Amino acid sequence: MQPSSPAGAPAAAPSPSTSSLREDARTIGLIGLAHGSSHFFHMLLPPLFPFLIAEFGFSYSELGLLLSVFFVVSGVGQALAGFLVDRVGARPVLFFALACFATAGLTAASASGYAGLVAAAVLAGLGNAPFHPVDFTILNKRVSAQRLGHGFSVHGISGNLGWAAAPIFMAGIATAAGSWRVACASGAVLALVVLAIMVIHRDALDDRHGARGVQPAAAGAADAVPEHPLAFLRLPAVWLCFSFFFWSTCSLSAIQSFAGPALQQLYGIPLTTTALVVTGYMLCGAAGMVLGGFLVGRVQRLEKTISVCLLASAALLVLVGSGLLPGMVALGVAALAGAGIGIAGPSRDMLIKRAAPPGATGRVYGTVYSGLDLGFSLAAPVFGALLDAGMNAAIFYGSATALALSVVSAGFVGVGVAARRRAVPAAA
Repeated sequence: MQPSSPAGAPAAAPSPSTSSLREDARTIGLIGLAHGSSHFFHMLLPPLFPFLIAEFGFSYSELGLLLSVFFVVSGVGQALAGFLVDRVGARPVLFFALACFATAGLTAASASGYAGLVAAAVLAGLGNAPFHPVDFTILNKRVSAQRLGHGFSVHGISGNLGWAAAPIFMAGIATAAGSWRVACASGAVLALVVLAIMVIHRDALDDRHGARGVQPAAAGAADAVPEHPLAFLRLPAVWLCFSFFFWSTCSLSAIQSFAGPALQQLYGIPLTTTALVVTGYMLCGAAGMVLGGFLVGRVQRLEKTISVCLLASAALLVLVGSGLLPGMVALGVAALAGAGIGIAGPSRDMLIKRAAPPGATGRVYGTVYSGLDLGFSLAAPVFGALLDAGMNAAIFYGSATALALSVVSAGFVGVGVAARRRAVPAAA
């Protein structure tokens, strides 16, 4: 017997909009947690470099090679992971990736030399590889269209928070416990906890059944001839998105790795203070992503938002590189540049969604996001060489130039998406 209201009518069921909001929030939160863990494991080893040097006597060049191993494995794996996600679904691939992180932490904790650390870097890179095709496939298929921009925003914010949390977690535990091995083992436990949460809430991550974000098939789609799985590679938009990620990541790599020492040389600020620029940059980026999540649903030409924001950030970085600002003001301006990049983030992810052909979401995201790994792999040695040569201002000028080049790529993607949208009504 149904419960009744005071008037005798059946009790009202939860409204579809309330249920939709709850489910959207759960999926977005889970994906945010998963993405934050992937960025956390970017930094599994770097905060421990001083401890590893003290125990094994490694050089920074040897330790830096571990990062190259991580990003090469991640980049190649990311392009391939997109195909796997489209074939078997995103959820099992997500579980596998988190298990790889746990194994990487345990492998690092038991390493007796350089080979063990290389193995840990390979496992962490393998775990990191599927995250963008997994995350965006689930978001695009599970989250309602009106909240998808906020999903992209949370996704970006969680990545920044993962980067910010890892040094505090890893170095803090290593210092408190007096052992870097305990820190690595703790990282493994953290990955297992996240994996357990994902398994418990696996229904909110199912991109194969009950997905609510998928649009109804267009008339006649059932009669369409299936395309070859690699057909999407013929689309110029895919490679323009790839180049966008490559250039924007080159800019990020310059700031993330070298802004601190460059500011110290340009302005005479102590390194203990200039280290704050990366934290400030990430926090401004996170704040920008919140605003960007609201903008993405209200702006039709997303490339315009991306262009304005990234060019504003580039101008701020050029100003810092000029050496004309007071020292602490320069640090603040460099950090503020992260806000423009953050605002552009959700629009960037939505632009890729619009550029992706139906049924190829995982493959497209996997391919274009591998540009991120390539950017990290190649930019670090280039900007490091500039810093070694005493070209401190070039860190900021080079970062600004990379942002400008990414704007060019985004502009061409936007033009292509707009042309395709105009062609669809014409064909109909």
